[in-house]
Amino acid sequence: MAVYTDIPDEELRAFVAEYGIGEVTSYMGIAEGVENSNFLIYTTEGRYILTLYEKRVNPDDLPFFIGLMDHLAAQGLSCPIPLTTQDGQRLRTLRDRPAAMVSFLPGVWPRRIAPVHTAELGEALAKLHLAGADFPMQRVNALSVDGWEKLVAATAERADSVRPGLAAALAEEFAFLKVHWPQDLPRGVIHADLFPDNVFFIGDKVSGLIDFYFACTDALAYDVSICLNAWCFEADGSFNMTKAMGFLRRYRAVRPLSAAEIAALPILCRGSALRFLLTRLYDWLNVPPGALVKPKDPMEYWTKLRFHRLVTDAAAYGLEGAA
Repeated sequence: MAVYTDIPDEELRAFVAEYGIGEVTSYMGIAEGVENSNFLIYTTEGRYILTLYEKRVNPDDLPFFIGLMDHLAAQGLSCPIPLTTQDGQRLRTLRDRPAAMVSFLPGVWPRRIAPVHTAELGEALAKLHLAGADFPMQRVNALSVDGWEKLVAATAERADSVRPGLAAALAEEFAFLKVHWPQDLPRGVIHADLFPDNVFFIGDKVSGLIDFYFACTDALAYDVSICLNAWCFEADGSFNMTKAMGFLRRYRAVRPLSAAEIAALPILCRGSALRFLLTRLYDWLNVPPGALVKPKDPMEYWTKLRFHRLVTDAAAYGLEGAA
């Protein structure tokens, strides 16, 4: 989450009034994350989240995101529920941007990741994949291989200002993954951005999943690889086998991984590491002036990518029976 667009008080109050959820008592921008402008809205009836869609979000994709949250909530998954205005609208315009209001989820995201968190994450991710299995809409993953190629080109001129030789290294990695990217794996709805700040906990239990604005139709095991990258490395760049084992064990208890998914996991981890390295690098080089946002360090994912390039099979991630 982030804030790129300010909203005058009178415009925000008029916007919220259309939902019939009471009068605005206060609101605040949410400065975490990098994608959309988000605000926590307090009204006389409760708390809500207002999102203005910016940057990479294609307005044509918004019905997919809104419909998916409705579907997952109906399946019993704890996630934000889109609000409807009194005249039946769920997608509107505010400050010349598409905008929506969703319900507020209780809980906090874990600042210090422990094995109990990754184990809970594994179960929650598997339940999300099962809950989305009969969702009728599809959305192409715009940040898969074709998207990486565009980002490699868009960052090539200035990548070496972040790290000498980075542009050539990214081009080389992309060329390898384009040839070796796994095909014909089990597919379905994936979250595609399930970082710690998108998973809320109450105590040691997951209370909800948020931020479905990268969700798409892709290989389910790719979502697993994203979580391994986001949750199972320490601040010094080392891989935490205990966290990974708990995550994978709980995931497989709900949704078993196929032999093909297990075999593909090292390449999928390389791909997801490259994806977030590239998007973080692009954001690092292109922060809008005055934006209330702190870009994330792309080199964190360079370290993770280097780790995955040495992995030969999924046993290196603590996946029992993989070798």
